[in-house]
Amino acid sequence: MKKKLKIIGLSLLILLALLIASPFIFQSQIKDMVRRYINDNVNAKVTFDDVNLSFIRSFPQANVTLDNLMITNVAPFENDTLAKAKLVSLDMSVKELFKNADDDPIIINSVNINEALVNLITDTEGNVNWDIAKIKDNLLTENNTTSKGFTFDIEDYTINNSAFNYLDESVNTKFKITNLNHQGNGRFSGELSELDTKTEANVTFSMDDIEYLSNNFVKLDALIDLDIPNNTYTFKENKGFVNDLPLEFKGYVKLIEAGQEIDISFENPGSSFKDFLAVIPKTYAKNLDNVSTTGNFKVNGLIKGEVTETKIPTQDINIVSNNASFKFDHLPKRVENIIINAEVKNETGIADDTYIKLNTLNFKIDQDEFKSSATFKNLTKNILVNANIDGVLNLENLTKAYPVELKNELKGILKAKLNTSFDMNALETNAYERIKNNGTMSVSNFVFSSADIVNPINISNASINFNPGTITLDNFVATTGKTDLNATGTINNLLGFLLSDQKLKGNFKVNSNTFVVSDFMMEGGSNAPVNQSAEPATSLKIPAFLDCTISADAKTVHYDNLILKDVKGNLRIADEKAQLNNVTSSIFDGNLSLEGIVDTKSEKPTFSMNLGAKDFNIAQSFEDLNLLKALAPITKALQGKLNSSINLSGTLGDDFTPLLNTISGDAFAELLTTTFQPKNEQLFSLLESKLNFLDFSKLDLKDLKTKLSFSNGQVTVKPFDIKYKDIVMTVNGSHTFSNTMNYQVVFDVPAKYLGSDVNKLINKINDPAVNNITIPVTATISGNTTQPKVQTDLTSGVKNLTNQLIEIEKQKLINKGKDKLTDVVGDILGGNKPKDSTNTQNNNTVKDVIGGILSGNNKPKDSTKTDSVKPKDQVKDVINGLFGKKKKKE
Repeated sequence: MKKKLKIIGLSLLILLALLIASPFIFQSQIKDMVRRYINDNVNAKVTFDDVNLSFIRSFPQANVTLDNLMITNVAPFENDTLAKAKLVSLDMSVKELFKNADDDPIIINSVNINEALVNLITDTEGNVNWDIAKIKDNLLTENNTTSKGFTFDIEDYTINNSAFNYLDESVNTKFKITNLNHQGNGRFSGELSELDTKTEANVTFSMDDIEYLSNNFVKLDALIDLDIPNNTYTFKENKGFVNDLPLEFKGYVKLIEAGQEIDISFENPGSSFKDFLAVIPKTYAKNLDNVSTTGNFKVNGLIKGEVTETKIPTQDINIVSNNASFKFDHLPKRVENIIINAEVKNETGIADDTYIKLNTLNFKIDQDEFKSSATFKNLTKNILVNANIDGVLNLENLTKAYPVELKNELKGILKAKLNTSFDMNALETNAYERIKNNGTMSVSNFVFSSADIVNPINISNASINFNPGTITLDNFVATTGKTDLNATGTINNLLGFLLSDQKLKGNFKVNSNTFVVSDFMMEGGSNAPVNQSAEPATSLKIPAFLDCTISADAKTVHYDNLILKDVKGNLRIADEKAQLNNVTSSIFDGNLSLEGIVDTKSEKPTFSMNLGAKDFNIAQSFEDLNLLKALAPITKALQGKLNSSINLSGTLGDDFTPLLNTISGDAFAELLTTTFQPKNEQLFSLLESKLNFLDFSKLDLKDLKTKLSFSNGQVTVKPFDIKYKDIVMTVNGSHTFSNTMNYQVVFDVPAKYLGSDVNKLINKINDPAVNNITIPVTATISGNTTQPKVQTDLTSGVKNLTNQLIEIEKQKLINKGKDKLTDVVGDILGGNKPKDSTNTQNNNTVKDVIGGILSGNNKPKDSTKTDSVKPKDQVKDVINGLFGKKKKKE
């Protein structure tokens, strides 16, 4: 007995070992088999990571799995993904693994697919991306049976966590299924088969950009008869759910040569109004277990006819509810007197003849009654709309009667009595002559709050008057925070904005007594540093839906720490940009003018502005306006008035103030009636200590004009002159917005200011021309405005001036000696009249002697005239004396 048990155990062990080892033995053969059948049958690019074989997972059958299967189209849908799946698992008999290419087709018994995505596309020319089967000459045998490839004798199949997309570009139809879980049991081998399926999914369906189903939950339990020879699929004992609305349906779908033939009818099995609430998506319907209803609700329909390129089935779908009501247990309000009468019709089988008719949609909450009706025709092309609204609605009651969670709080009373008739193309092309509106709409005590705004918007009263071709905003009175608004104007395309995602166009006039900019900003935005170096994570945006012109008149505007009075101007808003024109205001005891543009379309908002300042109070404006303070950081020493023009551009921060390190531009400034208070600025005290002849308190800057430019955080001042007494100062240089300075001031200093030693030399020279001598003294300014550094070349300047004065004195003495020589020679040459005849005779003698000297003839004309030698010697003595030669003593 023990021996038999050992033999059995050993046999089982060997069998188990074979089951475990076989997949490794046949792994290569399985991969080759899969690749061979794919290449033989599919006209597409197919890839997979690996193929695995197991005899244990589905014993006694073999299990083959493909990991990360991907099917990619070739032309005309080249590189588009047709299908992919994380895992495809196939169960089959072991013997199927050993068939070769000449054997019968491989029979698959079970299919399991996980996390698959299928994309089916029909382009505008009618090409389909799923037609990937290769056409073979030997595809059919004499017995008209399929040869080579896979066939299915399926006992069960599953599809888990998958998705399906269908796009028909030719008719602009989209069908999308997500979160698909589907399973089926049946046998496909016979001519007549039965398939039992269970399906859950979320479905979205749209046609011509109209969404009829929006991620609605659908559940379907269907028992389907398959008549394969006649291509007929019959639904029996079928029950489905749209959200929680149960629907029973029956009928069939038959494949015909031109398309499909459909004959399906459906209805909800119950008649409670709760069935209607079940149609609403669960995101909004919440829990229907705690709702009580009265009245009935019935939906039924018939879809019958052919689906071809030119025809659709006829449709007759009706939805009816009479005198119904509902109330959620945990909410205080009841909705009652509900009447719904709607139908979807197509009586011809032509798609353009389909229409939706909402005959009645009425309800009442408290004492407020709301009535409406509408028709929608020509659904597949240019939709025609005719609608009537008449009623009162307390917006606050919406959340008190129905458990909908609004992102933003709503309060207010809406009143409307309106008839509108239009076609969608008229809205899209602004063909106002085809838009017929008549009636009025008003809202009072309206409160709107949102996480996107700082303060709730309170509209005390607003009314709109609808006329054919025009919509007027008769009044709009609102407050938010400390801001009040009063507006009137015209709206060009209100319906286009509400119904077709167009921009809101119009012209408005807005008045305000107090307008606080921070009331419209994200909380904390105005506290951001003005000279921040990086763009904040979020910033304000001008709404993309606005395309309007605003004429504004505000008595007081609060912007950051500034208060602007009597602000007037025009604002053009379009394409996420705001163009400011002719904006004027009173500020800093002067007048401000402003033109420019703010662009928030890019990730970082930018601006470009031209500012004009007239009669600005210098001390106040440079203290309160960070931009001016950065351009001229030492202006706190100035008192008086200023005229200026500034052109600048750059990037805005999250509080809509400029990021200083990004701005560039230029400025021109003119100082008026200005006094100087150097005690307010350390720099001027340093200059006075270095140059003791200066007293900045006596400096007159009236009518001073200067220009500067700025870029990359640096301000460059073009050279300009300042006059202090009879000293001319030339200033130029630059500084950064972080107040690091690099300036030079060149003083053209008269000599008389340069000390007692210099003045003694001037007095000794005693020449008026010397008093006009000046020397340049350069003061170099570095450091920053809080810790300035000043260096001068005054010492070397005084030394150079002293040497210059000494040289002048020396030259003066030389010139004086030359003047004495000129006088003596003049006497000799007769420049002076003789006093007597004796002198005349002597002078003549001297002339002769000099003439002889100059002519080179030293001999006397008459040797007897020895008396002439004495005057000659005298002349020599004089000349020698003049040139410094002394007569030698005998």
